[in-house]
Amino acid sequence: MSLEVLGISVLWLFLFGYLIIGSIDFGAGFFNAYSLLIGKKHILTNIIQRYLSPVWEITNVFLVFFFVGVVGFFPKTAYYYGTTLLVPASIALVLLAIRGSYYAFESYGSRGHKGYSFMYGMAGLLIPASLSVVLTISEGGFVTIIDNQPVLDYGALFTSSLTWSIVVLALAAVLYISATFLTWYANAAGDREATELLRKYALIWAVPLAISVVGIMVELRKHNIEHYNRMIDFWYLFAISAVMFVITVGCISIKRNYGLAVWLLIGQFAFAFFGYGISHYPYLLYPFLTLYDSFTNQAMAISLVVVFVLGLLLLIPSLYLVLKLFLFDKDYVRGKGDHHA
Repeated sequence: MSLEVLGISVLWLFLFGYLIIGSIDFGAGFFNAYSLLIGKKHILTNIIQRYLSPVWEITNVFLVFFFVGVVGFFPKTAYYYGTTLLVPASIALVLLAIRGSYYAFESYGSRGHKGYSFMYGMAGLLIPASLSVVLTISEGGFVTIIDNQPVLDYGALFTSSLTWSIVVLALAAVLYISATFLTWYANAAGDREATELLRKYALIWAVPLAISVVGIMVELRKHNIEHYNRMIDFWYLFAISAVMFVITVGCISIKRNYGLAVWLLIGQFAFAFFGYGISHYPYLLYPFLTLYDSFTNQAMAISLVVVFVLGLLLLIPSLYLVLKLFLFDKDYVRGKGDHHA
């Protein structure tokens, strides 16, 4: 395996971690706000708060690793994406600040304030929507070089049906992943009422998720036929993902085996996510930027690989401790172990 492929593989792994953990976090914030607005706070809020309290700080670690690694491994991405992502990235940073502020308001202000919770929940939906724009831009057709500077055509970007199909997929995926995980979490807590409500949400959001995937394939065929054909070449990865999706929905709706559903969900998104990444190879920004013409020097690459491996060795035990002490601790899950926090 070349250093270029190794570098992007490590980064893609961190981004996948952010996809799963971030989606659970973002969706939980939305469901918390929604439960307050529709008067079902008594059903969901306790379960969601017990999940959010120990893990919200961890979510952005994956994103930080990814962005630092992208610029480190592929310095030219800063040139091509630095100016073109100025607006979407700025919006995402503001939204992340709003989410961070929420915990301060909750801890030192009025707990359960509808305004704070609503802003927190909406920020959780708008962050993946704004970040998903990067995937659209990477497909090409929206960036032109003017006076040796990349310029993003905002008109073409925001009137493109591909853009909005990816945004819909991002939102549906966030809510589906979060609802599925929280269904298992509520069931482990023995909260039957919360389990049934979250189970209903998971099944509801499975439908737009499936529709948006089909929609993206249709739009991608019209927009970037080369990438579409590459995805067809790796059809078996997406087929496995689709089968796992069907089984996951079956586990939620019929078998009610929520633990298996969560593992199948992770596998489903892993096959689809890495299938998408492999089919996009070797482009970082079609057709201007590839892995090979933007890669850093060998010494820097080796140093980054070492640092990222050490980071994983530190991050994985930390995640394990959080999971063991909080999420998988029966007393804490059932609301009897709040002393851990």
